[in-house]
Amino acid sequence: MSKHSAVHDTFTLERTYPADRARVFGAFADPKAKERWFTPPAGWRVERGGMEFKVGGKEHVVSTSPDGKAHVFDAIYLDIVPNARIVYVYEMHMNKAKISASLATVEFAAAGSGTKLTITEQGVFLDGYDDAGSRKQGTQYLMELIGQSLE
Repeated sequence: MSKHSAVHDTFTLERTYPADRARVFGAFADPKAKERWFTPPAGWRVERGGMEFKVGGKEHVVSTSPDGKAHVFDAIYLDIVPNARIVYVYEMHMNKAKISASLATVEFAAAGSGTKLTITEQGVFLDGYDDAGSRKQGTQYLMELIGQSLE
């Protein structure tokens, strides 16, 4: 029996923020604004290896848990429509093991005087290291932090 596995899953999350689309989009597009919310829980160490917010641009973040496990996020931006949509692919590694690869679509829509943010992720979770449930939970956590960063 092989120890290798690939489990596919998709989830969509929505949240409405009391800020206009340009401001919510800026929370993703501006590296300094993104640093305020794209961060691990307290007690973790974070190292940012750069963010090129442009089509073909890359982003690299390493978050190390208190027990010393490095969680590595490597993304490439595929499509950017200002104030409307961001599409990117990303890989996650835990130490040297690749644990997932995902396609993420982030959509920004007017919702009264605020913005409805919709995040859809299509992922493949590898070799039992990760799953869509924990990724969805992590994305919900980050959506809360986005809201806090916009206050």
